[in-house]
Order: sequence, then C-alpha cells, then structure tokens
Amino acid sequence: MPKMQYRSLLVTGGAGFIGSHVIRRLLDQHPSVQVVNFDALTYAGNLENLRDVEANDRYTFVKGDICDRAHAERVMREHEVDAVIHLAAESHVDRSIANPMAFLETNIMGTASLLHAAQAVWGDRKDVRFYHVSTDEVYGSLGATGLFSEETAYDPRSPYSASKASSDHLVRAWNHTYGLPVVISNCSNNYGSHQFPEKLIPLMIRNVRDGRPLPVYGEGLNVRDWLWVVDHAAAIDCILQSGEDGRTYNIGGLNEWRNIDLVHLLIQLVDEQMGRPEGHSKSLITFVKDRAGHDLRYAIDASRLATELGWKPSITFEEGLDATVRWYLNNGAWLDSVTSGTYRDYYEQQYGNR
Repeated sequence: MPKMQYRSLLVTGGAGFIGSHVIRRLLDQHPSVQVVNFDALTYAGNLENLRDVEANDRYTFVKGDICDRAHAERVMREHEVDAVIHLAAESHVDRSIANPMAFLETNIMGTASLLHAAQAVWGDRKDVRFYHVSTDEVYGSLGATGLFSEETAYDPRSPYSASKASSDHLVRAWNHTYGLPVVISNCSNNYGSHQFPEKLIPLMIRNVRDGRPLPVYGEGLNVRDWLWVVDHAAAIDCILQSGEDGRTYNIGGLNEWRNIDLVHLLIQLVDEQMGRPEGHSKSLITFVKDRAGHDLRYAIDASRLATELGWKPSITFEEGLDATVRWYLNNGAWLDSVTSGTYRDYYEQQYGNR
C-alpha cells in the first residue's frame, strides 16, 4: 500500500527505553515531522535518554498521564496531531505480580482514555492513525517448538500480559466499532542502550561490572527471542507509514537464547571489555527461586512484516549485544544515575508535577 504521510506525531511513553529510540528515529528519518513526547516520567521515564534532541525545534516534551483524557485531548488538538504511537505502559512482569492494579490502571484504562481522546479529536477522519505497541507475552507460553504468529490465540499468563492483551482488544474494538484507523504490533524482548536496569541485560552488565551477584530464575532454561531496539524502532516507523489499517504485525529478532546462555555470553563480553581474565565473573551467577507463572519460551514469526513491508533485522544478535555492552560500560554515569534515581532531581525541578 502507499506510504502514509503524517505531519505531527504524539509518542506516549517517549522518555522510556523504546520510546526514546522511536523519537530519535522519527526525527532523523522524517525531516518535516513534528514529534510530541507525552510522558508521565514515572520510574522508567528518563529525559536524559533524549538529551541529544532537546534542542530540535521539531521536538516537544509534554509531561502528562495517558489516564488524563482531557489533557491528552488538549495536547492532540494544540499540536494538530494526526498519528499516535502508543508506547506508554507498565511493562515489568515482576512488578505486575507485586502490584497488579497499577498495570490494570495504566495499560487498560490508560489505553481506553487515549483511544477516546483520539476519537474525540479526529472524528471520522481516515488520514490519521493510532498505532498501539504491544508484546508477544499476550500469546502465552510456547513449548520446545513452534512460533507465535499473528493468528496465535491469546493466552496471557501474568497480570502484565493480561493487561496488554486487554489493551490490544480495546484498540481493535475502537477500530471495528468506531472506525478509528489503527495498527498493532507485538514485539519480542528488546535490548540496547538506555534500557532501565531492572531488565535482564542491563542488570547483568551492571552487576558483572560491579562484581555483584547475577540472579538467574530457576535453572535459567527459559527462552526468549531478542530484538535490537534500533531495529524495533525501524519496524515501528515502517508499520506506521505502510501498515494496513486494522492489521497486526509481529516483530521479532529471530534470536532465541536460553537465559543462562545469555548470562554466560554477557559475562564473557563484559569481562573481556574490562580487561579481565576469561571466566573471571562466572562465580557471580546465583540461581534464585523461579518467578511465579514463569513462561517457558517465547519465539516470534515475523514473516508477515518481512513479506508485506520488507523489514528485517539489520545486525546479528552478537553484533548488537557487543555494541550494547560497550554502550553501558562507556556510559557508567548514566547507568549509575538511573539506578540511584538521582537523574530525577533535575527534571523534577524543571517540570515539577505539571
């Protein structure tokens, strides 16, 4: 289908890990587009991730909560937004187990609020697009074989994945009931620079660097498909421009790794880049009680995206992981400030509770 052209994009959760890469991609690849970053700056939202684009006159930051429908609607009208990329979400499974209600509020009610705002602003327009970014975890757990396709039945197993499955269904409902133009993508595990260090890869890099224990759930046999965040941002851009209305696209890195094997590789890379002897940090591996309801395996079939829109990963996992390790080790101040929360002081002074 012909590419859609948008003038003003609202990116929710744009100060987060994936969102910051998406904003950078949009500004780099589309020289006439205006990008509005709408983010509540919760624990994982960090404007340091976008310090390099702050001075760009096509970029605007607005502190806001997607659950505040009136505010989202005002921002969309003020900036004449004609496309939304909805990334704002509570996204960590462990946190969802400890505090499920926060996930239901943000991921379900927040999405409904944003859909309502878009419908109010756009009416019956068809030259607009609501792009909902979701996860492969909505499909449940795979055994030793098989892949998640866009036709796989939903079978969420955690409060997080259940909340994302609900939000997916809401987006489809707004499309079918009200005619709101939408696309959805479901991605595998992302890795790369600027990721909040509670997630596996940056957590392990930091702990190997500092000589801290490396907690591995169970026996480390759970399998995940890893997607470089820069490739994910490129896929989102591709789907936004060329995806078919109402269609879902799976985005995967075509890289399946057992957690324990990935941890061993990270130990090797960090030790090597820090000039340590091979195997220096292997003794840090600490097996801990498995996560409740821990899904065994995720794996994505991304052939629809490849066949219909021509997207494919740009680098191998080994290349991406090596670059990722180098980034975290070269940006230790960022990693330490995010871990300690000290980066918040500056932005609380600047933006307060607006």
